[in-house]
Amino acid sequence: MTVTLEVRDNVGTIRLDRPPMNALDVAVQDRLRELAEEAGRRDDVRAVILYGGEKVFAAGADIKEMQAMDHTAMVVRSRALQESFTAVARIPKPVVAAVTGYALGGGCELALCADFRIAADNAKLGQPEILLGLIPGAGGTQRLARLVGPSRAKDLIFTGRQVKAEEALAIGFVDRVVPAAEVYEQAHAWAARLARGPALALRAAKESVDAGLETDIDTGLTIERNWFAGLFATEDRERGMRSFVEEGPGKAEFL
Repeated sequence: MTVTLEVRDNVGTIRLDRPPMNALDVAVQDRLRELAEEAGRRDDVRAVILYGGEKVFAAGADIKEMQAMDHTAMVVRSRALQESFTAVARIPKPVVAAVTGYALGGGCELALCADFRIAADNAKLGQPEILLGLIPGAGGTQRLARLVGPSRAKDLIFTGRQVKAEEALAIGFVDRVVPAAEVYEQAHAWAARLARGPALALRAAKESVDAGLETDIDTGLTIERNWFAGLFATEDRERGMRSFVEEGPGKAEFL
């Protein structure tokens, strides 16, 4: 399989494995959607890692495959392409991208679907589609602008240039830069910590932030208020507050 889902310590790793560069062809895109939906459903998966292996995250779309498509074919395919990445972005659990080597084009767009990005010190990220006479088509124009701001996103998209890890960290493109050999284990440690947390509250937090960014402040506050009140009906809320009162903060164990 070119994409797999492996689970350890309630952390599911969605692993790209299409040597040499993890090019995101149609089969990979469709499999990503299947596994994202599976990870969202499974009770034994409480956090997710996106990972391309030790050498490369994903260097982009399969250009040879795309070259053979005409306008009509891409009108049909572009929706499925976006839906595959949106399925990853909407996993209702914490998601971290462990970025090694190149994360370009579709690979960069996949990393943008995560909640948090840990990059290797040798990572290079970018949206080079303009160099092909195209623009990003799997969410790059939207998610990148929301992450780093419109002018920085336009700089990267207009020029197609690659960003090294240090600059990516400085502009908020990634959240942490670590030695290449430590990327996956640090991503797993981040995910495993959250996997021990209250699943419904984490889901509520993610949906409140993501949905709130897409609307006005009053609607966002309504989303937050509804989730906040709803969590008072959960066992995790009872467990967390009881532990706080009886044992002090930060000692609750959630099922």
